[in-house]
Amino acid sequence: MITVTELRFLADAQTSYHILKPWWDVFWYYITMVMLMIAVLAGALQLTQSRMLCLPCKAEVNNQCTHPLEQVISRINLPAGSYGKLSNSTGIQTDLDRQQYSYIDAVCYEKQLHWFTKFFPYLVFLHTIIFAICSNFWLHYPSTSSRLEHFVSILYKCFDSPWTTRALSETVAEQTVINQTRKRSRHLTSIVSNVEDTDTGKQPLQAGVEATAVEDNASGVLDKKNGEQAKALFEKVRRFRLHVEQKDIIYRLYLKQIIVKVVALLVIISYVSYFLLHITFEIDCVVDIQAFTGYKRYQCVYSLAAIFKVLATFYVLLVFLYGFACFYSLWWMLRSSLKQYSFEAVREKSNYSDIPDVQNDFAFMLHLADQYDPLYAKRFSIFLSEVSENKLKQINLNNEWTVEMVRNKLTRNSKDKLELHLFMLSGLPDNIFELNEIEVLKLELIPDAKLTPMITQLVALKELHIYHSTLTVDLQALSFLAENLESLHLKFTSFEKAPSWIFHLKNLKELYFAGPLDNHNFAQIEGLQDLKNLTNLSLRSSIPRIPLVVTDMLPFLEKLTINNEGNRLLILISLKKMVNLTSLELINCDLERIPHSIFSLTELREIDFKGNNFKTVEEIISFQHLQKLTCLKLWHNSIAYIPLQIGALSSLEQLYFNNNNIEMVPLQLFLCNKLRVLDLSYNNLSFIPEEIQHLKNLQHFAVTKNNIETLPDGLFKCSKLQYLLLGQNSLTSLSPQVGDLTNLIKIELIGNQIETLPPELESCQSLKPGFIIVEPIVLHTLPLYAKENYKSSHR
Repeated sequence: MITVTELRFLADAQTSYHILKPWWDVFWYYITMVMLMIAVLAGALQLTQSRMLCLPCKAEVNNQCTHPLEQVISRINLPAGSYGKLSNSTGIQTDLDRQQYSYIDAVCYEKQLHWFTKFFPYLVFLHTIIFAICSNFWLHYPSTSSRLEHFVSILYKCFDSPWTTRALSETVAEQTVINQTRKRSRHLTSIVSNVEDTDTGKQPLQAGVEATAVEDNASGVLDKKNGEQAKALFEKVRRFRLHVEQKDIIYRLYLKQIIVKVVALLVIISYVSYFLLHITFEIDCVVDIQAFTGYKRYQCVYSLAAIFKVLATFYVLLVFLYGFACFYSLWWMLRSSLKQYSFEAVREKSNYSDIPDVQNDFAFMLHLADQYDPLYAKRFSIFLSEVSENKLKQINLNNEWTVEMVRNKLTRNSKDKLELHLFMLSGLPDNIFELNEIEVLKLELIPDAKLTPMITQLVALKELHIYHSTLTVDLQALSFLAENLESLHLKFTSFEKAPSWIFHLKNLKELYFAGPLDNHNFAQIEGLQDLKNLTNLSLRSSIPRIPLVVTDMLPFLEKLTINNEGNRLLILISLKKMVNLTSLELINCDLERIPHSIFSLTELREIDFKGNNFKTVEEIISFQHLQKLTCLKLWHNSIAYIPLQIGALSSLEQLYFNNNNIEMVPLQLFLCNKLRVLDLSYNNLSFIPEEIQHLKNLQHFAVTKNNIETLPDGLFKCSKLQYLLLGQNSLTSLSPQVGDLTNLIKIELIGNQIETLPPELESCQSLKPGFIIVEPIVLHTLPLYAKENYKSSHR
């Protein structure tokens, strides 16, 4: 037997899907229940009551049962009235016992009763089972039931989520604010007509500010737990949509169910209506059982015929009603595409205009839910909106990142500026705008960051870094950035992902970009021409030539840096147009010769050719035309020698030849007596000329990683020397004359063959033990008084 618990479980299983059952499904359900009751009632009557009652026919006239006396009268031709007189005097004796009557009833029931009358209860029950299966098969078929169950579960959670209530109430509040703002604007316009344009321009701004205030006030309604639950719901909806939208199996199965029911209805109506006439009360039974009863013809009555006929007629009526619902559902399925669902109405009435339309099974299930209650789809749509999800993320982010937590992230960078670096967050916490001391803001791997008008509180902000992040700005925020931002650093996998608003930063002075550019027309960076105050531009990309917008449209550009990532940079003739350049860096551009076009840039003070493919630099003589040139960097190339003409560059103050293949230093180099920095590290030098003593202004001298065995005495006559880097050479000793370098701050000796340090190092008052880069065992060779002196000064 079926227990009450099992029945309750079945009822609950049906109830869980009621949201997906339109009115016709409910109609089918109740009609099916009535049909089932008809089948049960008819079956019970058939089992409990006598099936058929039969009497033998002792006389036949014209193949019909008649009274025996009537047969006699017909034979002797008596008057017709004589039959009545005779029949009143005597009955009809059959001479049959009870068992024979039972036998006759059973045989006539099986042989002569029409099959439709006999099996009517079972046919109704069978039809009901077919209808029930056709109506519920899609709810239990494995490929569809899992999707339906998941959809219903998510739909209920979305409907009851506090975030749904908050989002919809926020929409109502914002619509109210907008309407009130419009009314005030019309009122003001009617009073002061001459400021109509001004009021119209301010209206959106006021609405935006007030709407932001509503959002802030409402954000406290959602606690952390509810926020995390809503966040999980967004992820579930996203995955469910991705899975369900790929197929239309639910739609096709539901349509096939209806078609099967329509076909079954046509068949049932056809044969039931026809055989309904075969349910009769009187039955003429002719069976060959004379050997057992002595009679061949019997007159029978079926006692259930009348009630079966009434039940069958009522059943046909129910089938017609069921058919009407089936044809309506088929029309509903075919009249329009149910594999497309549009949220246009929701988008128009809410501020979530990004709610996407859905298709296939996802769309079909929403159409079914609309037949139950359109409010479900409306509340569900909140979890399809990226704007809604971003707002939720922002609230969760604000709950997690308190002001104290943000303040703990503040650091001092190498430029001694107060910097905040945010990495891999879902957005920007609003609490960062409470720290008005921030000078540098770094945003890295933040997929959806937004700068609101609250950024106007960061009055000290001058530098912004955007690394692989999507940053949108409010109009008021953009206005603030345009006035205050001076330096912008961008890094993207494609310049198309860079925000277009950067070209509206009218006061921007420095722009650093790293990422691929379109190598053909550079259309993405045409907006650079609007940055009239730009003085420093850095491009880290792979481009065949310098974009014309850089050379022709940026007249005030003073510093240009191009890192071509090892790809060859061609057509450098356009550099001649950049007459205001003071610094030029062509890094990793695969250049083999120094481009002649730069020799006409008389304002150049610094040139950097790091990481190219120079083998010779004979063009170095032409640098003498650049009278203001003070820094020349030819490092990380393959230069084999320094040309003798180097001596003509008398204005040089910094010279970098490190990481090349230079084997000797020409004496002409020491004619550059203004040199303050000379770096010859990572070459093949074996000695340093004595003439180095002519570099009286030398402060930084580096020959790390060479083959130098001895140091010239002239080196120790460079009294202004502060940094002396001699590591990884072949030195065996350090001259006591090192004590003459009283301004020495740092000395590097590690990687040599020096065994002791001269005690004269104590004369270098600015030199501290932490800046003597040498093996610990060699450092311990300093005289005891020298070590104690260093220890005490170190303490």
